[in-house]
Amino acid sequence: MDTPIFAAAFAAIALAVAGGLLTPIDAWYANLHKPAWNPPNWAFGPAWTIILGLWAWSAVLAWRAAAGDQRTLVLALYGINAVCHLLWSPLFFKLRRPDWALIEVVFLWASLLALLILLRPISVAATWLLVPYFVWVSFAACLNAAIVRLNPAFA
Repeated sequence: MDTPIFAAAFAAIALAVAGGLLTPIDAWYANLHKPAWNPPNWAFGPAWTIILGLWAWSAVLAWRAAAGDQRTLVLALYGINAVCHLLWSPLFFKLRRPDWALIEVVFLWASLLALLILLRPISVAATWLLVPYFVWVSFAACLNAAIVRLNPAFA
């Protein structure tokens, strides 16, 4: 296995494991008021598995297509996105602060937008692989906002 594939797979698996460990689905979450369009709990694991797999594939394509200083940009963009990705779950689930998570999701969304815009000249294919992630985070941001609105303690 070559280094970019190994590194991307390791990063995606680490994000998935950390996300799972930082996302307890307990009575607190079950008792939150959620909109009718909230997906069932079981849908989140498969969705994130697919999204992070596409994220890793995208990273490999971007790395291979990048030259010189572009590789630094690619690493920075994916690194910033990984940090933003990792911060949301503990804010929402561990600290039980959907309002803080709603602020943080803006940074996650912006990190994805930056990836979509700045990777396009490097690899169109890498950019397209990130579109499901961008759509999912956009949906998750709306869901997060609805939860904050429906639970006045966080409004």
